[in-house]
Amino acid sequence: MRLPAIAFAAMAVPAGAEPVEVPSGQPVNFAEVVRDTAGPKGLTWRFRFVAPDIGHAEGKITFAQAASDMEFLCRSYALPRLPNIGPRPAQVIISLADQPSEFGEPNPEITQFFEAYSIEGDHCIWEAF
Repeated sequence: MRLPAIAFAAMAVPAGAEPVEVPSGQPVNFAEVVRDTAGPKGLTWRFRFVAPDIGHAEGKITFAQAASDMEFLCRSYALPRLPNIGPRPAQVIISLADQPSEFGEPNPEITQFFEAYSIEGDHCIWEAF
């Protein structure tokens, strides 16, 4: 049985509510998971995090450094939170932003990094955008 799309509406958690440790040591806080959108592989869940140290300025966490954090977040944070029954997403997108933002609202003042992963069993398989 397929549930209506509304069953997958965005589940917001206040930014900064849940700190998460990552390999780079940068401060990262879980913001929300958006579960109401489809990607090229079907049902896609977007795990959004606030990571104030990312960016392009000197002394900031670069994309290359953050990429290992995003893979870690997919494997150790997102995967354990996927449903074991009912529709399971085929893809997970991990995003880091240097400040809280509304999903889908462009803001050129915010630095954001994204990575997409196919979910195969208990594995996050990186996908190039």
